[in-house]
Amino acid sequence: MRIAYARVSTADQSLDLQMDALKKFGYDRIYTEKASGGKDDRPELAKALDMLREGDAFIVYKLDRLARSTLKLIETLDLLNKKGVEFVSLSDNINTSTAAGKAMFGMMAVFAEFERSIIRERTVAGLQAARARGRKGGRPLTDKKKLDKAIKLYESGEFTVAQIEEMTDVSKGSLYRELNRRKQEATNTVVKSESR
Repeated sequence: MRIAYARVSTADQSLDLQMDALKKFGYDRIYTEKASGGKDDRPELAKALDMLREGDAFIVYKLDRLARSTLKLIETLDLLNKKGVEFVSLSDNINTSTAAGKAMFGMMAVFAEFERSIIRERTVAGLQAARARGRKGGRPLTDKKKLDKAIKLYESGEFTVAQIEEMTDVSKGSLYRELNRRKQEATNTVVKSESR
């Protein structure tokens, strides 16, 4: 089966150009979407990928209709490869059923791995530079006085979490983490005293 996918970023853009090219090439079923390529949540793309079976072909007008980053593109192409599905990008002249298309796919995989390595190296270098200046990575710690005030307000039962966030500048996540930490601390104290 030949399954096609077409996407535009905004509702006021037209799918006509892609649809014409895809119809000319030929497909059995098409999925269309009006969503940003940067979004991971694209239900029509998910449906199209889910429909594919070994021996099928997945067709797009252009690579950037499938993904906005090299990494995301390679992840998708890798999924197609594992499923035993051929990939065709009309404008980019890529067809993995041909030797040239397979070679192009291999080169893209190498570039994606290279991009992953560069991102890793930059992250490590950034953390080392921050540590050298006395800073630690991770979330900044929430002010203890603000956190204590937020806990008291929460335990009073008079305010919603949203109101507490507004009053203390303590995020919901920080508040719940501290509540869980204190609950765990109290449980550990009880267990220790019982074991004596």
